[in-house]
Amino acid sequence: MEHQIEAIELTKDHNRVAYYYDMGLGKTFIGSEKMKVLNANVNLIVCQKSKLQDWYEHFKTYYSQYNVLIYSKSREIPDKSIVIINYDLVWRRPELLNLKDFTLILDESSYIKNETSKRTKFILKMKPKNVILLSGTPCSGKYEELYSQCKLLGWNISKKAFWDNYIITKNMEVNGFKIPIVIGYKNVDRLKAKLRQYGAVFKKTEEVLTLPEQMDNIIKIKSTQEYKKFKKDRIVTINNQELVGDTSLTNMLYQRQLAAMYNKNKYEVLKDLIESTEDRLLIFYNFTGELDEIKNICKKLNKPISVVNGKVKDLKNYETKDNSVTLLQYQAGAMGLNLQLSNKIIYFSLPLSSELFEQSKKRTHRLGQKKTCMYYYLITEGTIEKKIFDVLGTRRDFTNKLFEELEEY
Repeated sequence: MEHQIEAIELTKDHNRVAYYYDMGLGKTFIGSEKMKVLNANVNLIVCQKSKLQDWYEHFKTYYSQYNVLIYSKSREIPDKSIVIINYDLVWRRPELLNLKDFTLILDESSYIKNETSKRTKFILKMKPKNVILLSGTPCSGKYEELYSQCKLLGWNISKKAFWDNYIITKNMEVNGFKIPIVIGYKNVDRLKAKLRQYGAVFKKTEEVLTLPEQMDNIIKIKSTQEYKKFKKDRIVTINNQELVGDTSLTNMLYQRQLAAMYNKNKYEVLKDLIESTEDRLLIFYNFTGELDEIKNICKKLNKPISVVNGKVKDLKNYETKDNSVTLLQYQAGAMGLNLQLSNKIIYFSLPLSSELFEQSKKRTHRLGQKKTCMYYYLITEGTIEKKIFDVLGTRRDFTNKLFEELEEY
């Protein structure tokens, strides 16, 4: 740890800082060391629910001079404390607004990008003495989502001025209303310079530590007659279920499912991939139907299975079996997990969120990884999947509006 800290500036002249690092465990230590330098009486860590125990164990192991507690109900907070709470709970604890002389640390600070959310409104009402923002992908290149973080850093700029100076928009008519849509950015160097003035530190992984190479492998999958029929008619019956794309949302949803969940060709290729190695594999998926079918394939191949999704977090086989297959649903598994025991990720289907896509790669490409990280993208030819993959490659979300525009051509 000491060697890594020496390699990075702690911005000692600032008591409000943001560390935007393209890496995993590194920013945990950097934020902790900055916290120690600031030396507040109380330190409040706000993180994802899945990271509560990780932060607790981190501080208990390396910072034993503090009282460390996971905060759930209203309770007295002793001096020299580190208090850990999750984003979904923090705004339900109004007594935290009364905290004095404290350092606020936001892990994955992109969680406050939505200014209208209860968590963001609550956090912006707090009166911390010091602020530390940590993020591996602060806004996935979407600078308009940095505004809340700018306010926490002490940059007193109005939202209108922020947008006028740095965001390019155009008005699009939606249901009779004109809505500004972000189409680009301007004065980006000036924006980053201003952020640095207020304590932001931008670092890429290779500037801080050496991680293994990353290799992309695109595997082309044959499309199906069902997909082609649905694309043409917007209706198809598959597995005794009628899929009707009568709106742009259902049209996009069923195209995604027909390209992946209902594509037998993709399962055959996946089976071959799983069967070809005895290494630990991570597989990202979207839909429950995909999960069920992939689990069946793994059982037939006698592969130990671990699962992380909204209902289950079971990593026992991942941790103990070298030949395990871990199935990860994006919303639950793309952020906050340290999975560097594996160096191979298979993308059975793709997310629509650029942030989830980029974060998913970091589950293996992080501190402690010693092998080249291999990513296998199963892309069904001539389908929506290729469009999604291309858009994610530009670090943009694949939105319904974008889908409508692409369908016109």
